[in-house]
Amino acid sequence: MKIGFIGLGIMGSRMAANLQKNGHSLVLFNRTRAKAEPLLGPCGTFFDSPAKVADQVDLLFTMLAHPDAVEEAALRVNGFLNFLRPNALWVDCSSVNPSFSKKMAAAAAARQVRFVDAPVTGSAAVAADGKLVFWVGAEPADLETIRPVLLCMGNKIVHAGGHGAGTSMKMVINLLLGTGMAAFAEAMALGEGLGISREMLFDSLLGMPAVAPFLALKREKMESGNYEAEFPLRWMQKDMHLASVSAYESGVAMPLTNAAKELYQLAMREGHAIQDFSAIYDYLTTIRESPAPAKAQLH
Repeated sequence: MKIGFIGLGIMGSRMAANLQKNGHSLVLFNRTRAKAEPLLGPCGTFFDSPAKVADQVDLLFTMLAHPDAVEEAALRVNGFLNFLRPNALWVDCSSVNPSFSKKMAAAAAARQVRFVDAPVTGSAAVAADGKLVFWVGAEPADLETIRPVLLCMGNKIVHAGGHGAGTSMKMVINLLLGTGMAAFAEAMALGEGLGISREMLFDSLLGMPAVAPFLALKREKMESGNYEAEFPLRWMQKDMHLASVSAYESGVAMPLTNAAKELYQLAMREGHAIQDFSAIYDYLTTIRESPAPAKAQLH
């Protein structure tokens, strides 16, 4: 089975590398060719459009930043969907909204292409170690076809249901990550404002039942101020926005998520967009440290 991979960013590059480590030769495309260079050689060939990749493969992975990027690669000029062979498999690992996954599944079916939504949970380091969790929305037979390939990149596969179910699960998980990070950052800002040392707050809060376990992994970033991105803040804001869109589509009220989404948007305006999403802590503590406005004088 010849495999194509489109989207070689923080996660996609590591996923593709693990496919190669497990003996798979890849046909690759990325808008910035330089990101593909480490993967080129006997097990990696670069083509200059998604269409040319599709013409070569039976199984195609996409790992792109947002729905517009997926749709552009699939359906617009030199898009791959019109060039994949009948009965080929397209596996979209991008973090997108469920209604979009269903739209792409229908577009694929109209071209006799099988579609799987399979977003992942895990940081860049987890992706490099091949320990991602795949949340899969697919026909059971299609999942079994690709299961051995997914296990080259991850160590857990959850079949959530039909098309859109995988992206639904990923959306729920990222909602918890985004709101949990924002709530913790706000609590830290309050604690520090009340005169408690940052060290004492970290030592006391991390590990408590009220605090999400993943936050312990963000301590070093918050303490050092080095927010090199494992999951860029702008993509967390995007996922929170897509969650709010999905809530609107399904008639669900999400006041906390919408407030957190706007908080991340404000942080983006202050220069945190490409930093790790834990930089929301830096944004909130900077607000706390800003001088209070002078009181208006009454005459």
